[in-house]
Amino acid sequence: MMDNGLSTQAMYHSMGISPQVFAFGEKILAGLRQRFEEVDRIAEFNQAKVIDAMQKNRVNAACFAATTGYGYDDMGREVLEKVYAACFGTEAALVRPQITCGTHALAVALSANLLPGDELLSPVGRPYDTLEEVIGIRPSPCSLREYGVRYRQVDLLPDGSFDYDRIRAAIGEHTRLVTIQRSKGYQTRPSFSVAQIGELIAFIRSIKPSVICMVDNCYGEFVEAQEPSQVGADMIVGSLIKNPGGGLAPIGGYICGTEACIRRCAFRLSAPGLGQEVGANLGILPAFFQGFFSAPTVVASALKGAIFAAHVYERLGFRVVPGAAEGRHDIIQAVELGSREAMLAFCAGIQAAAPVDSYVRPEPWAMPGYDDEVVMAAGAFVQGSSIELSADGPIRPPFAVYFQGGLTWFHAKLGILMSLQKICDAGLISYEKLEDASVCG
Repeated sequence: MMDNGLSTQAMYHSMGISPQVFAFGEKILAGLRQRFEEVDRIAEFNQAKVIDAMQKNRVNAACFAATTGYGYDDMGREVLEKVYAACFGTEAALVRPQITCGTHALAVALSANLLPGDELLSPVGRPYDTLEEVIGIRPSPCSLREYGVRYRQVDLLPDGSFDYDRIRAAIGEHTRLVTIQRSKGYQTRPSFSVAQIGELIAFIRSIKPSVICMVDNCYGEFVEAQEPSQVGADMIVGSLIKNPGGGLAPIGGYICGTEACIRRCAFRLSAPGLGQEVGANLGILPAFFQGFFSAPTVVASALKGAIFAAHVYERLGFRVVPGAAEGRHDIIQAVELGSREAMLAFCAGIQAAAPVDSYVRPEPWAMPGYDDEVVMAAGAFVQGSSIELSADGPIRPPFAVYFQGGLTWFHAKLGILMSLQKICDAGLISYEKLEDASVCG
């Protein structure tokens, strides 16, 4: 019991969480202490890794100065890129507010390192929806296909593992770059561990040593103690409004990798001959530095929320990916809810738990870059920030919602409880079922 007779349960009740939902959540949490301790151990290691990179590259107050115009001689920008490279174990890095999102960062990396006649191979099946137009799977002006880059993919085996035989057969004379998507995207397949990605890269290199291996690292940064760049990837790519921005970066993306690859990426982002020498920071660097500093603990909070969500919904009989007891390789938790109504109720709960726009109800709409209607719940301080509490998914079978983020564990917990409350309010789960699931567990 807290001061003035108030309690957390009473506070949650005033926000719309029933005693039955709260009690169910507390029973789930009682068994998660060991999992949460492991998350904290990784976060502590990664926190030290980030601080070490900042110390070795002599981050100081002068790094936070704003630049405008061309951005020549921007010391802070240069130091920030050295910090990213040191932390992720690469030769070079490109970290810029001029990169608008993760899809943009991937488009820059691909178009910079593929030439007409080259072939792009995905050995992990279909890429994320927004990359289909970048590649040209769905026709689009300025796609790689329009510029003469061919695309081939090898689907995963039914159990979600790599089809090594077909990958071997797919690598040919014109295979120039292999793209590996670490996270599941809008699919209910497993996300890949850094170790699995390292094994895949080693296999590809045994067949064709010259191939460039790029990893879409979105949602995976700081989840493990290593990054794919430390197990052989030539480039890792991500968005600063996801994990590495720590919830503070208001825009931006990064590409870390070999000097040769990053040099080409810089030319593609700005212009041939200009490269990394231009690009004003416009006073945004303090948020970039501080966000990266905070990222390991913010990611840990998001991971705890994902683990909690998996246990809550698996206990109630829903298929969750990854499973509640499985290891974590990204911050995304997929829950197959089985119906449009359940998806909308879940997302309504996440929105209702938000600090921003909590009073609105998310509705599906035709978002740019997607083939299906998509529902998105995200009451975020930064528009579209997936490291903040959010949930989304395309309105198509198996009607899976993808939950991620939470700048604090307590906010993630509230979001999951509110999602369950809205599903109960819609009559899709009864309070009796919560009691039965608690007893069975």
